[in-house]
Order: sequence, then C-alpha cells, then structure tokens
Amino acid sequence: MGDPGGTGSSDGPGTPARRLKRPTMSDVAARVGVSQALVSLVFRNQPGASPDTRRRVFQAAEELGYRPDTAAQLLRRTRSRQLGVLFTMRQPHDVGIVEALYPAARKHGYTLVLNAMVATRGERQAMEELLGLRSEAVITIGATSSWQHLTTGATRTPIVEINPRTRAAGVDVVRTAEHKGIRQAVDHLVALGHRAIAHIDGGTMPAAAERRRGYRAAMRRHGLADHIRVHPGDYTEESGARVARDLLARAQLPTAVIAGNDRCAHGLLGTLLRAGVRVPEDVSIVGYDDSQLARLSFIDLTSVRQEAAESAELAVRAAAERLDEGRTADRDIVLDPTLAVRGSTGPPRTRSTPDGDLLR
Repeated sequence: MGDPGGTGSSDGPGTPARRLKRPTMSDVAARVGVSQALVSLVFRNQPGASPDTRRRVFQAAEELGYRPDTAAQLLRRTRSRQLGVLFTMRQPHDVGIVEALYPAARKHGYTLVLNAMVATRGERQAMEELLGLRSEAVITIGATSSWQHLTTGATRTPIVEINPRTRAAGVDVVRTAEHKGIRQAVDHLVALGHRAIAHIDGGTMPAAAERRRGYRAAMRRHGLADHIRVHPGDYTEESGARVARDLLARAQLPTAVIAGNDRCAHGLLGTLLRAGVRVPEDVSIVGYDDSQLARLSFIDLTSVRQEAAESAELAVRAAAERLDEGRTADRDIVLDPTLAVRGSTGPPRTRSTPDGDLLR
C-alpha cells in the first residue's frame, strides 16, 4: 500500500534519481540576451558577432555547462570540412607534424580527425576508418602503403602524403630534399676536418634510401669514396646502440657518424658514452629530423632540420586546393632542409704516429 503522505518524488529510496536537464543553445542565448542564431554563429566560428558578444557567449556556456553537439552539427552539414590524419606515434618528428597540422587546418577552415597506425591493425583499416568518419581528404605521415585505390578523381578521396616511403601516382606529396640534408651534414663534418665519416641507414624506412644515396654522393664529391661505410639500421634507438657495439668491437672508430634519424643517433650516443667514448672529442654524431629529442640540453645533438610546421601547412594547403579549388594535377612539394649545429660535433681527434707526427 502506498504512502498517502508521499510527494511523488522520483528521487526517494529505491527509485531512480531525477535526470538533470541538459543545457541547450537556447539557454545560452537567453543568458546572454541574444538570438540563438547568433550563438550558433559564435560556436561555428563564423563572422557576425562582436568580440564582446563572443566572449559573453563562451562565458555563459561555461557557466551553464553547455557543450555544442559537434556530431549532430556534422551530420547536418553537406560537407564535413574534416581532414583525416594517418600517422605513427613512433617518431618524434611525426608527432611534431601532427601538432602543427591543427593551426594549419584551422587557418584553412578545416578540422582534423586523427587515426594512428599501430602494429595491431593494418594501414588500410585505419584509412577506411577515417573515410567512415567523413574525412574529405586524408593526410598520411610516413605511411608505408600506396594509396592508388583512394586517389583523387571524380568520386575518390584526395590523399596528401608527408615523407612517404614510396611515391604513388594520383597523390600529392610533401617531402624533404633528403640528399641535400645529408650533403649538408657531410659538408659540415668535412669542414671540421673529418674524413672517416660513417652512416647508419634507415633500412626500408621512409626516406632512408635517398639519405643513403645522398651520403655516398657527398662522400665521393669530397674525394672520400674509400671512407664510405654504410651500417644497416632503422629509425630506432636500438639500431643506433647495435651499430655502436659493432664499432666498439673494431680496432678503429670512425671520427664521425651520421645517423638515420635522431632516435638512432640517441642510441648510438648513449652506448658510446657508457663505453667511455667522448662525444664529440672522440666521435662526432649527427642526427636527422631535428626533433625535440635533439634539442634536449643533455643530448645537444647536431641534426638535419625538417620544418614540421612548413610541412603541415603545405599538406593542408594541398588538400584544400583539391577540395575547394578543384585542382586535379598532382603536386610534388620538396622542402629544403637546414643543419642545426650543436655540441655533438667538433674537430676530429688526433693521434700520434711512431715518428711523433699528428694524424687525424
């Protein structure tokens, strides 16, 4: 039998709590004293509202706990204005590009949808997920696959590849002139007096083959063909450590090593230092990418710089040209790298001959 004195409240013992009403855009409009259409313009970052009105709208939304339903907004749009980004989380330089893509996309009126390439699923699956989320174009960073089946056409998705392993017809490419970067590293070391300059290559990783060719060409240009030494590796710390252990087992160390990237250089540097080898007094080390790792004060790594922000801006611009301007011709955008010189490189060590002469 019910309690005749009950109030009918739904939040008594054993009954579900009363659900709080979710704030709406009209609540924000009422709080500010403007129309709901004006509030909608503010949240869509469209012109038509003064800076003061925008400030008051965001303040009211914060006080009420209102959050725009971006999924619903997306469904109502004819175009999503979303760019998918397919990237790895293994390389610091790639992460830097992802960070720089956000302001670049915003500048061109786009938002980003991120999807990481990981060992537990294929790149094709990751790409299909981005397309399923209404990505109008996809930017890939360091991808290993070829995307001909998704390239630009009447009903196909534009693809922009940043530093791909291989180039495919029908896609736009943003890449670094790798041979120029390696040449700058070799030129720097030769100017310091080095001749025995070795290279740890990146195996089958993106850009590794061009860096390897660039190293060989630069050494020959300086008349150092007899000193060319290419050690197999990849873009990991362990590959650098492995080559360091191999070098330590030999009778003579090279006076300088150009690593495939900064992570590889880090592994090389740490292993040599633990073995008592001084850097740069005994061995100079150059990395590639000029990532945040290279700039750490206790690493202080000379490195070939690839501009992450410039790569991001050019990739977004290429996608926008396809989507907003109707460009159909492929673009191959090549950026010139620079060398950031730090404390890991210096003049080569000297040693004495039996006659007392100094040799480098």
